[in-house]
Amino acid sequence: MSHQNEHTDQLLQGCREGNQSAQMKIYNQYYKAMYNTALRIVKHTAEAEDVMQESFLNAFTKLHTFKGDVTFGAWLKKIVINNSIYHYRKQQKSHAVELDGVLYKVEDNDEVAPVDHGQTELKAQKVMEAMNNLKDNYRVSLTLHLVEGYDYEEISEIMNISYANCRTMISRAKDSLRKKITINA
Repeated sequence: MSHQNEHTDQLLQGCREGNQSAQMKIYNQYYKAMYNTALRIVKHTAEAEDVMQESFLNAFTKLHTFKGDVTFGAWLKKIVINNSIYHYRKQQKSHAVELDGVLYKVEDNDEVAPVDHGQTELKAQKVMEAMNNLKDNYRVSLTLHLVEGYDYEEISEIMNISYANCRTMISRAKDSLRKKITINA
């Protein structure tokens, strides 16, 4: 076991015992990565912050259920992803308006500031913009697969869809992303 894992295990034991200093150290160790994970799904900084805080609270109150089968970071990330998806779906429902029996989605017109840090970042920015314009299920599945590194089986569990549906969705999402990037190039 590595020194980092031993240190984390000691902190987690302190968290189980209610040690606030240990909780703060765990929080400081993981909050940036968990915030970024939430932000890629919910797309808004304040909402990502709320999801991250809620996820840490969930993790600390449910720490007794952590069995150590996976790393604590992976366990916490799964909580963040589930909370992010739940929060995003809840927000999407509140952004719907019915007029004359027809349901309309109210779009957020978030403007993206231009990046001045070279060609690579500009390309990455265009890819992220294109991803943000994908259908929700495409965007979430691609984020989980390409950015977060989850495999098809894990994504199918997280999104509550079949394995075959997951593979098809990600394949179609990649095709859609390629088309959007090609059109905008």
